[in-house]
Amino acid sequence: MTTEYLTVGIFIALVCLLPVLWGISTHLWLKARRRARTAEEAAARSSERVDEAFRDADRRATEAEGSLRSIRQRFSPVIKLDEELRSIEANISSATSELRSLRASYSEKKAIYDRLATEVAIFDERLAFAELGVYEPHFDFSDSEQYKVAIRSVREVQKRMTADKKAVFCSTEWSVEGSKAKGQTMTNRSIRLTLRAFNNECEAAIANTRWNNVNSMEKRIIRAYEQIEKMNASLQVNISYEYLECKLKELRLTHEQREKIKAEKEERAEAARQAREEQRLQRDLEKAEEDENHYATLLQKAKVEVASIVGDRLDAFENQIHILERDLAEAHARAERAKALAERTRIGWVYIISNIGSFGDGVVKIGLTRRLDPLDRIRELGDASVPFRFDVHAIIYSEDAAALESALHSVFESVRINTQNLRKEFFQANLSEVEQAVRVLAPDASFFKDVEAQEYRETLARRTQLFEHAVAAQEEYPAEI
Repeated sequence: MTTEYLTVGIFIALVCLLPVLWGISTHLWLKARRRARTAEEAAARSSERVDEAFRDADRRATEAEGSLRSIRQRFSPVIKLDEELRSIEANISSATSELRSLRASYSEKKAIYDRLATEVAIFDERLAFAELGVYEPHFDFSDSEQYKVAIRSVREVQKRMTADKKAVFCSTEWSVEGSKAKGQTMTNRSIRLTLRAFNNECEAAIANTRWNNVNSMEKRIIRAYEQIEKMNASLQVNISYEYLECKLKELRLTHEQREKIKAEKEERAEAARQAREEQRLQRDLEKAEEDENHYATLLQKAKVEVASIVGDRLDAFENQIHILERDLAEAHARAERAKALAERTRIGWVYIISNIGSFGDGVVKIGLTRRLDPLDRIRELGDASVPFRFDVHAIIYSEDAAALESALHSVFESVRINTQNLRKEFFQANLSEVEQAVRVLAPDASFFKDVEAQEYRETLARRTQLFEHAVAAQEEYPAEI
């Protein structure tokens, strides 16, 4: 009973509450609806404002684009320059980067090239000539025979060193397959191969040594020594430094012997030339004495005949006697000069000549001759050895011609053209300087500064004429029309 009352009570309560709950929910729904409508209206207003803002932004963007186009049109040259500048800067940056890369690559390859060029130079005569340098003699023997004896001696030393196993040696006692005998056999074979390789390199260098590559041949021997030592490092087979020094000594002796032989040959040629000069002087003396005797005989004969001549023929005959007396005096003077030249070796002529066509301007030769007629020597110099004749600027007779020549050479020693062969008496000096030196050393001598060079100037004129004709022909017949 109680449960039923409770159920009825609950039901009645629910019935009473339903209208209240309905009213509350309706109120809440209406309130939410109003809020939604308000929000919708606000959203609509916001949308309108956003649309207006977009339209305003579009309008401003359009105006900005128009302004930008106007600005671009107005400043298009500047913009183009700026774009071109950026392009150039990019190219410069790229080129700079490439240049740095090329420089690095070049430096690397240049180092390799220099190393290889140094190695090749000892075998290439052209490179050796470019790096010629000055060879300083190591020995002071008076003749080539002494060099020959020294070469034979140093070769004997090499043979003894080889026989005593002091040329090439091994500092380690090797064993092969546990056998010291086999190890010794291997060592002996390595020593023989090393000795043969080094000797072959040295013999090739010595055989090919000349004046222009002696320094390179020394480097070649040293280089062979270093390379063979490096290759034999693992076997500890070494070439003794004393043996290397013997080979270098043989090279230097051989070179200096060859140079001494050349010098001796030149000395013999000079001695032969001087002998010919002496023979020529003797012939000149004999000829002058014959001329003197001839004119003396004619004069004596004429004086005998003139005693029996009278009348008009006497004047003519006396005139003939005067001519004979003059010729006799000249012949006597030549005979005395020839006798003095033959008896006194220091008497002679110092000549100063030039040859602009052969040697260029500002080159003179200062030489000495003891010939009776110094022009014979000058003509001889210009006959076949040079294309043009020499111009003579001074011929100075001197009682001590050798001293005068030496004094003139000393004045111009700093401009001597060939400093190795002093028999080549050419100097780089202008004629005014030479004339001044002559005025000091031989005040009474005549000096002629004129440079005739007839054949040379005629040759130049002929070449100019031929060139002008060739140019005229080219202008007349052009290559293209």
